[in-house]
Amino acid sequence: MPTLFNPHQSFTSLSLKTAIKCATLCRPTLNMQATNALYTDLSGYYDLMCCDINYLQQSQGIIRLQQLFGNSGIKHLDLACGTGPHIRHFLDAGFTSQGLDLNQPMLALAQARCPEATFKLGDMCTFELSQPVDLITCFLYSIHYSGSVAQLSACIKQAWQALSAGGIFCFNAVDKDKICNLSAVSHSTSYQDSRFDFASAWYYSGNGEQQALKLQISKTTASEHQYWQDEHPMVAVSFTQLQALLAPYFEIHILAHDYERIQPWDQQAGNALFVCIKRD
Repeated sequence: MPTLFNPHQSFTSLSLKTAIKCATLCRPTLNMQATNALYTDLSGYYDLMCCDINYLQQSQGIIRLQQLFGNSGIKHLDLACGTGPHIRHFLDAGFTSQGLDLNQPMLALAQARCPEATFKLGDMCTFELSQPVDLITCFLYSIHYSGSVAQLSACIKQAWQALSAGGIFCFNAVDKDKICNLSAVSHSTSYQDSRFDFASAWYYSGNGEQQALKLQISKTTASEHQYWQDEHPMVAVSFTQLQALLAPYFEIHILAHDYERIQPWDQQAGNALFVCIKRD
């Protein structure tokens, strides 16, 4: 069952909506086709599923980091952008934004929400831009959906290549060694005469470079019951490993996972914000 990270909770208390969001963006794997089919079915309900995420607060937090660590530029790319809720806030703050995602129905919703922005169907591990940007973001732990260490490394390199001088790459991540396999989250809500039940859980075996996101979603109406279940592989790395992947390309600052206050990571929390300044 989906277990995900709530941006303001500890690693062991994951946020269901984040996992659902990330799962829509799953990188190419053996079950990629089924995953896209599942979330294409549910894409119209995405914002309902994610209604408790404070997109404005998250966006404002990253804008402050751009002002402190970045080059003050306004060209922005959001990887794994979903329906574009973060991009909406960046546009309103004066940025010129574009988004990348693997799910076309999500991108259609994003374009409707953000007509000023440019959206592209593509993989965050292989994307290329015609012009560099000043800020690249990847919210809601979506960086883990690169799927493998090799693909994560490719994503990092692509981000470095896409940034202008002094640009920054900001994302949140989780440490594989602090995953609690017993932690799970469930959530129910009603919408247009239907009841939705969501459940999620992380799982890491303790070995290897993949952890699993287990998802269960059901929709119940007076006349029918629909049920979806899936398990998605995602890349599992420790923060030490992640820093080693980033170091050739970026100056790295690891901060506490708090979008309201800028504080250093305490070396204990299982989730953190990474602010990565492009090296020459």
